[in-house]
Amino acid sequence: MNRTANPQRHPRRPGLLWWPLAASALLLASCQQGILDPQGPIASAELLLLLNSTAIMLVVVVPVILATLGFAWWYRASNPRAFRSTDEGYEGRTEFVTWSIPVLIVILLGGVIWIGSHQLDPRAPLPGKADPLRVEVVALDWKWLFIYPDQGIAAVNELVVPVGTPVEFRLTSATVMNSFFIPQLGSQIYTMGGMTTHLNLLADAPGEYPGLSAMFSGDGFSDMHFIAKAVSAGDFNAWIGQVRGGGTALDDAAYAELAKPSIAVPPTTYRSVGPNFFERIIEQTVSGSQRHAGAAWAPPVRQTGG
Repeated sequence: MNRTANPQRHPRRPGLLWWPLAASALLLASCQQGILDPQGPIASAELLLLLNSTAIMLVVVVPVILATLGFAWWYRASNPRAFRSTDEGYEGRTEFVTWSIPVLIVILLGGVIWIGSHQLDPRAPLPGKADPLRVEVVALDWKWLFIYPDQGIAAVNELVVPVGTPVEFRLTSATVMNSFFIPQLGSQIYTMGGMTTHLNLLADAPGEYPGLSAMFSGDGFSDMHFIAKAVSAGDFNAWIGQVRGGGTALDDAAYAELAKPSIAVPPTTYRSVGPNFFERIIEQTVSGSQRHAGAAWAPPVRQTGG
């Protein structure tokens, strides 16, 4: 009988050959514009901590995997040389190795994470080429408000900072709890209504770094993104002048409109902002008179002693 190859009998599946390539491309894409592509000292330190922790854990994981495969191969049913004693007894050396290695790994891993985490304190100031830039961040539904108190301007869903200059963030939320994160610069941190959190970051190189909300906060969560632009000092000053020369002022009426829930808000700038605006937002939240949709926003009433 003539046994020729039948293409219908064993159909080729060229699509299966693309799976390794697709997985590799996906892995490479995840390394770009993420925590594996640090562009600042904080993100670089966090990546180093991640790699060190992974390497320490692999000291246990790799030998366990190899030992599992080795035991499975040696004690297979077809191996007549494999012998396992059925006598039960205490083996001190085995128990010592079994417990000492995990204990040492836990101590080493705990020490590395403890030291590294304390060195990455979000409030710790960062050295830089210039004086720190102060930026106040307010999480809204569903956008980010950035206030530059020293420059007297504000922006929505656009953060511009000079390269090599430490940025001192003060963060709060005018609505539900949220999470502020610029993966390439590092240190995700929470924003909470009526409270202030602190974060210090620095960009080493010019570029545009995606920022996002890392915590589900409602319908517009998936569009709560912004771009952090790291530019030269000259370009930063030019941007400040451009913002001051156009747009509207961030006053009480403008903030009341801005605070209404909205989705996929394009970047917007405000040429001026009232004094202590950030503190007023926090006091409004604490007082329990936070605006409802469509209601006017007003500064809190200050009580004076009689």
